[in-house]
Amino acid sequence: MNKIVNSLIGAPIERLEDPRFLRGRGTFVGDLLADDMLHAVILRSAVAHGRIVSIDATRALALAGVRAVLSAADLGDEVPKIPIRLGALESLKDYQQPVLAVTKVRYVGEPVAVVIADSAALAEDAMELVDVEIEPLPAIVDRDQALSGRGLLFEETRSNHPAMLSAIKGDADAAFKGAYYTRRESLRVQRHSAMPMESRGLVAAWDAEADTMTVYGAAKVPFHSRRILAALMDLPEDSVTMIENDVGGGFGVRGEFYPEDFLIPFAARRLGRTVKWIEDRREHFLATNHAREAECDLEIACDRDGRVIALRGQAWVNTGAYIRTTGPVAPRNLAQVLSGPYHVENIHIDVGILVTNKTPSGTYRGPGRFEADFFRERLFDLAAKDLGIDRVEFRRRNLVREEDMPWPLATVMPMKIETECDGGDYAITLDRCLAEFDWPAKSKVAGKFLDGRFHGIAIACYLEGAGSGEEHARLALESDGSVSVSVGSSSLGQGVETVFAQITCDALELPLDRIRAVAHGSTDLLPNGGGSFSSRSIVLAGSALIAAADKLKAAIREAAAARLGCDAADIHVTDGKALGPGGAVVAFGSLASEISPIDASYTNPKRTYSYGAHAVHVAVDPGTGGVKVLDYMAVEDVGRIINPLTLHGQCTGAIVQGLGGALLEHLVYDGDGQLLTGSYADYLLPTASDFPAIRVVALEDKPSPNNPLGAKGAGEGGIIPTGGVIANAVANALASINVAPNALPLSPPRVWELIRAAKG
Repeated sequence: MNKIVNSLIGAPIERLEDPRFLRGRGTFVGDLLADDMLHAVILRSAVAHGRIVSIDATRALALAGVRAVLSAADLGDEVPKIPIRLGALESLKDYQQPVLAVTKVRYVGEPVAVVIADSAALAEDAMELVDVEIEPLPAIVDRDQALSGRGLLFEETRSNHPAMLSAIKGDADAAFKGAYYTRRESLRVQRHSAMPMESRGLVAAWDAEADTMTVYGAAKVPFHSRRILAALMDLPEDSVTMIENDVGGGFGVRGEFYPEDFLIPFAARRLGRTVKWIEDRREHFLATNHAREAECDLEIACDRDGRVIALRGQAWVNTGAYIRTTGPVAPRNLAQVLSGPYHVENIHIDVGILVTNKTPSGTYRGPGRFEADFFRERLFDLAAKDLGIDRVEFRRRNLVREEDMPWPLATVMPMKIETECDGGDYAITLDRCLAEFDWPAKSKVAGKFLDGRFHGIAIACYLEGAGSGEEHARLALESDGSVSVSVGSSSLGQGVETVFAQITCDALELPLDRIRAVAHGSTDLLPNGGGSFSSRSIVLAGSALIAAADKLKAAIREAAAARLGCDAADIHVTDGKALGPGGAVVAFGSLASEISPIDASYTNPKRTYSYGAHAVHVAVDPGTGGVKVLDYMAVEDVGRIINPLTLHGQCTGAIVQGLGGALLEHLVYDGDGQLLTGSYADYLLPTASDFPAIRVVALEDKPSPNNPLGAKGAGEGGIIPTGGVIANAVANALASINVAPNALPLSPPRVWELIRAAKG
């Protein structure tokens, strides 16, 4: 495969999508209307754990305009369960979620019935008239309760502990014996999740004559969702079409297969009408995947020079009531990337997966990696302090060196997942970050009490894995000489239309205005597609576009050569023209009728690993516990930059989300399994004025050797180190009073309590 010539790649092209959105011309699933449309609402359990005694819809069905109330009894002899998409261990299958609760409810918000009516307001009114009797059972909400055996979510499994994953490299136990220095810490990350601007929504239309189902509102992984829906509805896969509309943010939680993704199409087929469902914000808090909740007892062993010789420990991840499509991903990543970009030869981390009576968890930007970096970077600062080694020097001594590449990470068992860092010079991003941040100058105020606040600084390093798997692309030559682009990757707001156009134009040596359209995600575009997750789109779909462009250029040469009566090797393709011997010119458009659309795929079994360093300066108000971010500096190397503007937006947005998770956001449950922070009145999100001082530098010094673009995934790197660097900065600020922040979030009340406890 040919390397492409850089022209548009690397240029700061403004997003081609933006004029449509800024003028209010986007089409989201909530905008869709149909003449025969019915509306659905989901009746959800108000009880965290209990046995269903009865469901009586008599009063609801008596309302004029109510078309149906569907419970588990209406779905057939066996209620479908949602399969696990990633990491489907056999031991997890008994913990999959039924699309409607059958005999038990296991979390507040679990779907119990679906009400379909002529309007959403009428369906809401009818829902209030459905009589549901549930016999409450004791709720299980934390690790100790889950492991105690005093109650079970699934009696038939006899355990709330579905699986244990182990990350193993070398011999950690042997390395700890006789180590010069060891330390053990308990650390914890709170439950929080993504809050996209647009909540989930679906419109399902059944064509009885053709026996086909069309679902609007697909996102992230439409082809995977089509396979699941077709199987659950006993339909041929090609009878189901998933249409991707504009999507107002995804961040890992949008686009996975949820109960509603079966229930709304099922209702449409059952009633022979188009059915629409839009998730409200309260439902989003209760029903869409949560994330992050994990605790870890982690040990470090070092030699006398501060080199880390081993990491070992035990972590527990609270995945909520069921193992959903991506439930195993965060525990797996936590285990595998706990060592991060550091040269650690001996690792043994056991990560237990637990089920509790909370909303099920899944992936959220940097799943498992955010948690792992907080655990490791916090422990590294503590170890450096104990050893009397500067914390920057401690990290520099332990970073993987370029000559050690490719560097293998720990193997995750029993999945037997192996991976290795594909290359890079990690010290470059560390040193550049320190220089841009002006670490020496800021060190002069570290730990000082100035103007009524304690000041602190910190540094953290990370890596971001991405880009393995397969993706598909199609290029079609149009009669006006333009090219239409279709890709299997989805758009979640990350600007794929722009960057895919840039890649295609460079590969075909065309100006940007010769791209007619960039279509993405929908299952009617291509035979298959992987979707957008794990920062894979540029690496895989971009490489598939290069492969398609090579094939299209070959087809153009063949067609032009036949017309000019020469060899294809004599044809040069550039600027929308095929140039032949003697100055002969054939315009692309004139060949369009002779060249069928070109399909291509790209497969890469190896992951790419971007990497970087973040530094932060905070000020802590001891009177309120408020943490103010005064300066935040991020430096990352992403292999090759396609568009610096969209990349900068991705990194900055990810940092803001990370700061929200580090300082504000917390999905809090009480002992009965009731969510206490189920609205924006209680769940605090960052606003535009919270973190104005964020700076980002992106490098492309070390392209990936594993794909023709040389690109590395860059959608999640900004969020990964934020928890660790913030916690270490707060610890540095409050070092004089020995505050040790080993749990997130560091919200004002929590920091105030830490200060009060430290002062006695």
